[in-house]
Amino acid sequence: MSALTSLTLKGAIDGLEAGDFTSVELTTAHIEAIEGARALNAFIVETPEQALSMAAASDARRALGVAGPLDGAPLGIKDLFCTKGVQTTACSKILEGFIPQYESTVTSQLWRDGAVMLGKLNLDQFAMGSSNETSYFGPVTNPWRSTASDKPLTPGGSSGGSAAAVAAGLCLGATATDTGGSIRQPAAFTGTVGIKPTYGRCSRWGVVAFASSLDQAGPIAKTVEDAALLLTSMCGHDPKDSTSLDVPVPDFTQFVGKSVKGLRIGIPKEYRVDNMPAEIEKLWEDGIAWLREAGCEIVDITLPHTKYALPAYYIVAPAEASSNLARYDGMRYGLRAEGGNLTETYENTRAEGFGDEVKRRILIGTYVLSAGYYDAYYLKALKVRRRIAEDFDKAWERCDAILTPTAPSAAFGLGENSNDPIAMYLNDVFTVTTNLAGLPGLSLPAGLDSNGLPLGLQIIGKPLDEGTVFSVAGALEKAAGFNAKAARWW
Repeated sequence: MSALTSLTLKGAIDGLEAGDFTSVELTTAHIEAIEGARALNAFIVETPEQALSMAAASDARRALGVAGPLDGAPLGIKDLFCTKGVQTTACSKILEGFIPQYESTVTSQLWRDGAVMLGKLNLDQFAMGSSNETSYFGPVTNPWRSTASDKPLTPGGSSGGSAAAVAAGLCLGATATDTGGSIRQPAAFTGTVGIKPTYGRCSRWGVVAFASSLDQAGPIAKTVEDAALLLTSMCGHDPKDSTSLDVPVPDFTQFVGKSVKGLRIGIPKEYRVDNMPAEIEKLWEDGIAWLREAGCEIVDITLPHTKYALPAYYIVAPAEASSNLARYDGMRYGLRAEGGNLTETYENTRAEGFGDEVKRRILIGTYVLSAGYYDAYYLKALKVRRRIAEDFDKAWERCDAILTPTAPSAAFGLGENSNDPIAMYLNDVFTVTTNLAGLPGLSLPAGLDSNGLPLGLQIIGKPLDEGTVFSVAGALEKAAGFNAKAARWW
């Protein structure tokens, strides 16, 4: 890894401002890093010519004194965000070759602020997965390796490409999306920082939909400050998105480093699940001790409906997916597999274009929405979702933020759980509640397990209170002193 690719986003922007190097030099270093790390399969589309053109334009703006807050910073874009003139597939065969003629709101705001696009990042197909193994373009490999085995590891999912690229120094930060933990779990598996903001903070316009009431964009970055810097640009009201919140966007970087003395931190007893690895239990206890030393008051809380969160999520999310993915029929764009009549064309297109996990979730969703089962499953899941949100409402009467583990394990081997959907779904046990309740949640690396793999802690905040989340995360980051990096093997 070169000196330029080892920089944090904030460090790179400071260096550009000081004239230590140009955006073209910085971007070139990252392009070379991407070319040397193709074994990770993190990028599925590389855009070096566009990146260098954007970098040169950034250098020109900086010379004129009109640089934006992200000017010249090379980023990776999850292939769920539509990018004008650049293939966007959601890593599904059914959208192979689709070239959008428009830009997603989130990416357009990053370009507005001067960021540079290096290319499109791999993900689980249509964001459905927890290991980045369901992608039509093949799995992403985690840049980290266990000291106990040389077996390739998952970077988590669905934003595995984003997390792996940041961890390997292939970009200064990346866009990601989170439907049930797809920013935070990959961040925990790769030693990076990822935040899912409050539902509605970031526009969903131009982002390929999985489950519309749960999906939310956010960044994966190297540090808490970097994540705050990216999120400030990504957020904002968008009249094109009916779920976008018309609320002010603060400079989230101003909260990083702010004192947390006097904050009440909730510890939910329901997150002490059976068979939790002792190392994760210890890390959680360490996090509690670090925040207590920083002046926080530790408060025991209860979130009694947590045990129903995973079943409710895996009813609501597939139900919305079955509706959203009905638009992929071979008629207007993407793959078309001919049949003897219209119905056969639909069937052949979807059978050939969708992967097994996508088909599984469409079938589950169609089933729970069907006559005779809608009341028994879908409506009941919506009622549970409401109860989960009410649990958090009651908890906020006693605390200002909540601390939990991010994931129930460190990164596991590729293929290890691919034939066991239930085991795969359990990866989301600590993260789905925030999506169901629409709350902000951040994962940061706070330690290593006995095999040298990163483990994450999660901070959950009140609606629209990302500021407190960043303050608590900054305090934990400082106390943990996590500075381990993936040893280069690729």
